[in-house]
Amino acid sequence: MEKKKKKKAQLPFRLNILFFVIFLLFSVLILQLGVVQILNGEDFQKEIDRTVQDTTKIPVPRGKIYDKNHDVVVDNKPLYSITYTPPKGVQAKDRLDVAKDLAKYISMDSPEVLEGITDRNKREYWYLENKEEAVGRLSDEAKEELDDTDEYNETLKLITDDEIDDFTKEELEVIAIKKELDKAYSLTPQIVKNENVTPEEYARVAEHLDELPGINATTDWIREYPYGNTFKSMLGSITTQEEGILAEKEEYYLTRGYSRNDRVGKNGLEEQYEEVLRGRKEQIQYTTDKSGRVLDSKTVVQGERGKDLVLTIDMEFQEKVDQIVREELNTALTQYSNPELEDALAVVINPQTGELLAVSAQHYDKKEKEFQNAAYKTLYDSHLPGSTIKGATVLAGYESGVITPGQTFYDRPLNFRSSPTKGSWRNLGVVNDLDALRMSSNVYMFYIAMRMGGKYSFEQNDRLIFTEDNYFQEMRNYFKQFGLGVKTGIDFPYEETGLVGETKPDSLLNYAIGQYDTFTTMQVAQYVSTIANDGYRVRPHFLKEIREPYPSENSLGPVKKSINTEVMNRIQMSQSHIERVQEGFRQAFQSPGGTGYSYYGDKDYNPAGKTGTAENEFFRDGKLIKTINLALVGYAPYDEPEMAFAINVPKLGTQSNQHSINHAIGERIMDAYFDLKEERDKEKNEENEE
Repeated sequence: MEKKKKKKAQLPFRLNILFFVIFLLFSVLILQLGVVQILNGEDFQKEIDRTVQDTTKIPVPRGKIYDKNHDVVVDNKPLYSITYTPPKGVQAKDRLDVAKDLAKYISMDSPEVLEGITDRNKREYWYLENKEEAVGRLSDEAKEELDDTDEYNETLKLITDDEIDDFTKEELEVIAIKKELDKAYSLTPQIVKNENVTPEEYARVAEHLDELPGINATTDWIREYPYGNTFKSMLGSITTQEEGILAEKEEYYLTRGYSRNDRVGKNGLEEQYEEVLRGRKEQIQYTTDKSGRVLDSKTVVQGERGKDLVLTIDMEFQEKVDQIVREELNTALTQYSNPELEDALAVVINPQTGELLAVSAQHYDKKEKEFQNAAYKTLYDSHLPGSTIKGATVLAGYESGVITPGQTFYDRPLNFRSSPTKGSWRNLGVVNDLDALRMSSNVYMFYIAMRMGGKYSFEQNDRLIFTEDNYFQEMRNYFKQFGLGVKTGIDFPYEETGLVGETKPDSLLNYAIGQYDTFTTMQVAQYVSTIANDGYRVRPHFLKEIREPYPSENSLGPVKKSINTEVMNRIQMSQSHIERVQEGFRQAFQSPGGTGYSYYGDKDYNPAGKTGTAENEFFRDGKLIKTINLALVGYAPYDEPEMAFAINVPKLGTQSNQHSINHAIGERIMDAYFDLKEERDKEKNEENEE
């Protein structure tokens, strides 16, 4: 009996221990809850309520481009546009749902769009619509061995061709829309459609924006060219949003606030002045929660379209020059046998300021049988300039001391032992420096070259051996002072400097008459401008002014920057020597016996210049092809030049009756320039009288 009582006494004791343990556990739990709520409650609540602020930059229209007369050359054509700005963390299925809803209101069925749908686009669509079935096709063993990306790609491969070959037109449109949505970066607008968006589509989307998360109905723009293809190859182009920033300059753009899908200038003046034309993006600050849902947005920086460019080019004159060059090239192609001829090039420049007035190159595409505006060739293609550069040769002779003004040589063929005979286009007899320029004596230039090589005496059948070591470099250094063989400094992304040949005595003689190194038409234009401008070599430039964007789309804003004349160097030659060459150029155009006298002798605008012919030989398929380059340089008026030009027509046939195409182009260009000037002066005077 006593044992039983003892057992009953132990049972309440054990229960008390159990209750005590439970009490301790509850006490600890309550204490922990108190710590969470009282000590850390505010921090945890902040974590729950935590939001993220992100700033996105919205592109703005580019600046416009005007010619010197303030006529629009490149404009922005407004377009209706449907865009997609995805929140953070959006999934592929979410984008598909948006695409399905958006397809109810817009059409994406053009042949170009549907043809752009890839096999992968179709497989991704089928995967999202049949995800459970698609995932189930991959074995568990394969899933364990692959990471998420490889697993997804392998799953796509298991979708059969039959399953993706029978999509309806409506499904294909959804796929096309989703394809555009997939390109979007978080909180960055992506154009879904901006071509041929109808007012009805725009209105429908605008009315249902609350059903289309991330979609917006807005306006976009594309570049428009009021003058068509005129000068377009120099203006350049911009990338599409799909192309985005240029891959080779990706780091450059990203460090300057560009997005990957921004449109940028990819060549020409659009590329050269990208920083000016791009404008200031509008910056919008988005507030999102932890899941990426947008809670609020506000504009923190107002956008401003790009600044406008005013060019030095006169588009009315440019059109006339293009027409002249094209018509004369067509004449040469149709009237003569010219299997190699395809280009004619011309540059017109103000020699005192460096302002480019017209830059033209007409190219005949023999396959397409059409003419193309290819003005970039004046900077990209180099040709033999022929006798046009004899002014630089004579000045090199003066300054090197190998000849003096008025010095004479007897012009007749020069026979060299072990070298070809060299002569002028005809035997000119005794000629001085002015005669040599007026009648284009090759022999006079040969004597200058030989003397610069150290050979002062010459007898027929002599060996052509020079005693000076740096004869070729010395001659080239003189030429470089005019811009021949070096970059002109033009405001353009690229320019060729020409081809340089080997240095040997016979080649120096050819170099002295423009028959060796090659130069671009722009380099030759800078050279003749330097002579016209009393030896001052100025930088050629396309840009005249940068203007602030004006609120009115049809007006120019205030001037932000004017481009002044930049003198690159003054040739190291005396003024009297320069004037001597200028007189030689004047006589070539205005004195009897001058190579240009029959074309320019009666002109009242007082021109000066130099003609040029170069023998151009090359091999093709083991066969020697012989052609000629016809060139011409000039300026006017002689006493106060306001325009200078360089012309080159390479690879002509050798018929003598073709030797007028350079003059035909040059004469018509000068006539057009001064006729247009007279016409405008007359109109201005009439306006003032009113």
